[in-house]
Amino acid sequence: MPTVDFAVEDGIAQIRLNRPERLNAVAAALVDDFLTALDAAARSDARVVVLSGNGRAFCAGHDLKEPTPEGDSRARLDRLQDVTRRLRGLRQPVIAAVHGYAIGAGAEFALGCDLILAAEDAVFAFPEVSLGLSVTGAASRLLPLLVGPLKAKELLLLGERFDGRKAAELGMVNAAVPAEQLQAEALSWAKRIAEHPPTAAAMAKRVLDAPIDVEPALELEVSHALITETSAAVAASTEAFRSRT
Repeated sequence: MPTVDFAVEDGIAQIRLNRPERLNAVAAALVDDFLTALDAAARSDARVVVLSGNGRAFCAGHDLKEPTPEGDSRARLDRLQDVTRRLRGLRQPVIAAVHGYAIGAGAEFALGCDLILAAEDAVFAFPEVSLGLSVTGAASRLLPLLVGPLKAKELLLLGERFDGRKAAELGMVNAAVPAEQLQAEALSWAKRIAEHPPTAAAMAKRVLDAPIDVEPALELEVSHALITETSAAVAASTEAFRSRT
């Protein structure tokens, strides 16, 4: 079964992460299917893309219960970061509709989008530092741009969870809405964008993103991830997670 669903209707491409039994946690198959869906969106006639998650969460971060991947870690990390590159590289604006958990990589997927709507009770967190890990997905560049450097350091260094309302107050998301209204609101925004001339929307996205160079951040994040992933702290935190009942 695909771990990401893709469909286009009325000019709107919908990409849904589809590992609900694991709260859409990131695994290699999900990354592969996500990139395939983004490529399909790029080839489609959709004028806007909506990214969401099936089940009880948007994305609960990396699946620490998955076996430790073997092989070239840099290639695996680069492929994960290709998600951010593809999201930002799409000509279509991308709206993230975030409900439930958006932890670590899940929050970073949302940051890669052009607009972010969150359920008021969505749960965001950047726990990487507390686990001995490094952020990815250009969060080191995008998060300070959205919330400011001091607040970004607070979110990363403390790693505390915060809800959609707080994310809106911080400026990390565009708006927080009641959970039962999230999908309808995301589709409403998408329909409004889809009614605009697509070339103008694509150029607006491009010109606003032009000053934001995420490539240096992505490279530095990979360098840090290669250092941290083999540390004793990461081994301990991963074992503690896997031993939970």
